[in-house]
Amino acid sequence: MPAPEIPDASSRDTPSPDASSPDGADTIGADTIGTPMASESMTPESATPHGTSPEAAPDAPPESAEAVAMDEAAERGEGGGGADEAAEKPGGTDVSAAGDVSTLVDAVDAVDADDAAEALPEAEADEVTATPASQEPADRSAEDVSARPPGDVTVRAPGDVTVRAPGDTSARPQGARRQGSARFRGAVRTTRRSLSTPPEPPGSAADSMTDLSDLPPAWRFRYRAAGAWPALPLLAALALWAYAIGHTDVSHLDDFGLVSAVHPAFWAGLAVLTAGFWFTARDPRRPQGWSFAYVVGLLLMERATQALVYPTPLYAWAWKHDAVIDHLLTSGGLGTEEQLGDMAVYDQWPGFFAAQAALVRLLGVENTAMYMAWWPLVSSLMLLLPLLLIYRTFTTDRRLVWTSVWLFYVANWVGQDYFSPQSVAFALHVGVLAVVLRRYGGRRGGRGRQRPAVWTVLLTVLVTTIVVSHQLTPGMLVVSLLALCLARRYRDWVPTVTTVVIFLAWCLTAALPFLSAAMPDMIRSVGDVGANVETGYGATPTGTGAIATSWAARLLSGSVLLLAALGVLRQPVLRYRALPLLLIAAAPLPMFVASSYGSEMIFRVLMFMLPGAAFFAGAALLPKVRTLAADLAARESAGRPAATARPRRLPLPDLRYGVWVPLVALLAGTLAFVPAYSGKDRINYFPPQEVALIRQLFDQAPEGSLVVAANRNYPLAYDSYWSVDHYWFLDDGRSHVDRIVRSPAATLARDMSAVEPPARAYLLLTQGQVANSEMNGQLDGEQLDRIRRSVAASPRFQLVAENSAGTVYVLRPDEPTGE
Repeated sequence: MPAPEIPDASSRDTPSPDASSPDGADTIGADTIGTPMASESMTPESATPHGTSPEAAPDAPPESAEAVAMDEAAERGEGGGGADEAAEKPGGTDVSAAGDVSTLVDAVDAVDADDAAEALPEAEADEVTATPASQEPADRSAEDVSARPPGDVTVRAPGDVTVRAPGDTSARPQGARRQGSARFRGAVRTTRRSLSTPPEPPGSAADSMTDLSDLPPAWRFRYRAAGAWPALPLLAALALWAYAIGHTDVSHLDDFGLVSAVHPAFWAGLAVLTAGFWFTARDPRRPQGWSFAYVVGLLLMERATQALVYPTPLYAWAWKHDAVIDHLLTSGGLGTEEQLGDMAVYDQWPGFFAAQAALVRLLGVENTAMYMAWWPLVSSLMLLLPLLLIYRTFTTDRRLVWTSVWLFYVANWVGQDYFSPQSVAFALHVGVLAVVLRRYGGRRGGRGRQRPAVWTVLLTVLVTTIVVSHQLTPGMLVVSLLALCLARRYRDWVPTVTTVVIFLAWCLTAALPFLSAAMPDMIRSVGDVGANVETGYGATPTGTGAIATSWAARLLSGSVLLLAALGVLRQPVLRYRALPLLLIAAAPLPMFVASSYGSEMIFRVLMFMLPGAAFFAGAALLPKVRTLAADLAARESAGRPAATARPRRLPLPDLRYGVWVPLVALLAGTLAFVPAYSGKDRINYFPPQEVALIRQLFDQAPEGSLVVAANRNYPLAYDSYWSVDHYWFLDDGRSHVDRIVRSPAATLARDMSAVEPPARAYLLLTQGQVANSEMNGQLDGEQLDRIRRSVAASPRFQLVAENSAGTVYVLRPDEPTGE
């Protein structure tokens, strides 16, 4: 294309610098590149800045931490001197090119496909400066400006795009190149048209025609539609899940529980969901709403499946808590130990039960069994907000935040999310940590920041709710807050003192009756680590399914803890910047030797470690992460001399983390959650026939009656516990159990004979008791069936109820009870 005739640049008036600029120069946004200045001819003399030789052209300065910060601010639309303001000011144009304008067009092709912030920084070379003496507005069309005379043009290598006023020799900060990227794309498209099409003379036919190149390209709609691709795997996974729910039969569960009963489409849906999440969360251009949607999809598939496939709520303990709430609703108040016996402990920590009793009345339902099957999903959603607040306190990397949340949920197989005080207390525990980490952290080297009293009030309310609801969680909260005080930033004693005072006040008043009776045993259990790991009668997984489930849970927990250790080693910045989370992860460990907590302390310790451990485990799956404090330190150190790099203390291998290895690890953990969480559903599920049988028993049992069963694993086990006693013979010593196995009817009749009329003594045997006894290494099915046959053949017992789920016998009061 022939170059247009160019008049002498000296014949044009040179605009004066803007007085509003501190140095007399003004920086103009990248959208002014739209003028067709790049199409004008260039002379060899203008190929260097103001007459200097090409060899003397300096290299482009590297990006500083301050420039990176300005880049991030530009992406968010922050910072001063935007492209809109600069476009109204006169000046020249600095253009990055590789000695030819075709390089700029190639760069714009990449910009149209993605973003100027992603395409241009990749050309890390010298800048190109073109300084025309033009004063034309930035929004003029290509045809009007095509003949405009140029000034001196300087060409280096690609690397930056800036616009300066005449006489300005300072380089525009690289961080500003992302401002106005949308207008930049449209303006350069005008430049491309002006390069390929000569200007039409005024009054030509082109003035009355619509140029098709002015219309939006068709591919842009397809590009925007492609931005919604994360919806495809999400919807596909949910569709597979819905299909699996409709084709799952739980009427005959084996020792693998839901693992073998669920339709294979469920596993395919989990795999699709995990892959979609990984590729969505690791892409920083995707809105966080997609990651949130995937996490909610995970909770639906792993926490709501049981509520949909099982017609009755799971867990005997959940049915027990329903009985406690029923007692509060019927009695209208709390009971004492003389009235309730061992069950009085629940009335001494009544927070959860009182709230649920109020909810039952508010909803107008008969009891909590109407909604407690959905409680695992509800309690898991309660944890989402405090987890996000905690992780966002230490990192701006959205990949790390959402990966940590995902790992927390797939590693939390312990089952505290069922209908229990522990589920709410744990969510409040994480909420207290979120408040402390975000509002009680003083700045380094300072006296701490001022905070409104509202945060102390909120902290007091949360701690009080925890203390009146659960026995163990306040102790875990105290040790976590004490661990935070080891970090210099969190040496604020207000949260710790508040928690200790409220905890002691409750223990010395309302909970004193229980603690005074249990304290001797609690003191003797200190240091008894063997009680947390002991196996034997009633504590040993038995059967292929139970053993496989146990190993799946152990491997899942061990893998997450190993990933957390690897994340601490691989991400040195987290060892310092996220030290509070590391302390929170380690704080529960001393509780392992403080008490056995009914042989469950090992599971509780693991659960309270997870918020911190999941964060570092997520860091292990990512190649590099950012932290808020690290970004702030980078801004503070901008302009300072670079410090000498310190060698690593630990000689770690250079692990190259790609896409597929972390995805496989994430997928393995997600799939392993199912057997760890639902592998014992044969124990935890009670069919409607079993519920109906036991309800019939308690409807006819007179006050003061005794219900005898093998163990407490059946629904409504504590129904009417304030008026009916219970006895579980497998809880006795092994010698007495052996005596029952040798002579079932005579031994049981003797144990049940103390009941005086009109009360009755009942023997209850159900399939839930059989499953629990077999899978936990007590009596096998044959031994329990032998007990049932002996009782059925004895004249001392009478059958009063029976169905496919179990039998109920009553002891005849007029029969002798000897051998």
